[in-house]
Amino acid sequence: MNLRMLSMVLGRRRHDKAGCAIVALMAPAGYAIDLQVDPDFAGVEQAALIGLAQKALAAEGAQAPVELSVVVTDDARVRELNRRYRSTDAPTDVLSFGMQEADGFVTPPGSPAQLGEIVISYPTAARQAAETGHSVDRELAHLLVHGVLHLLGYDHEAAEEARAMQAREEALLDFTLSHDSEREGTR
Repeated sequence: MNLRMLSMVLGRRRHDKAGCAIVALMAPAGYAIDLQVDPDFAGVEQAALIGLAQKALAAEGAQAPVELSVVVTDDARVRELNRRYRSTDAPTDVLSFGMQEADGFVTPPGSPAQLGEIVISYPTAARQAAETGHSVDRELAHLLVHGVLHLLGYDHEAAEEARAMQAREEALLDFTLSHDSEREGTR
């Protein structure tokens, strides 16, 4: 099933004013992922990122129903967000913005909880992939899982926290990516 058919069955596909493809899918487990990809990066494997986000939330035991927004954009947009919200005037690879009550957001009664938004810089992901010798898709997957873990309370300020977060990232990536390859091999 291609992405267009999948989005018609499970969710919706639309474009925002800037022409960004927006895909929102609701997994049976109750994890809604709203993915926006800038048009310059149309080759991003959207269904794979959505599936990975859903699997990471499920593996971490996130209380469903929950909604998560993911944006794949350029360095300029990420730099602006980083400057505005983190007082760091430089691009970065991924930013996570929590939207739970603990972060000052209130969800209307009867609505799914808003976990937050993850913003990924595609150009930075591409540079990091080239530096580490793996694919851009693998780097995007890593940054997405990193962002999800931040929204679920993981951090890497202290060395012990960083080791725990990195170990969890690797475990989630190994689990989800190996299961995806096994499934692809059986088709």
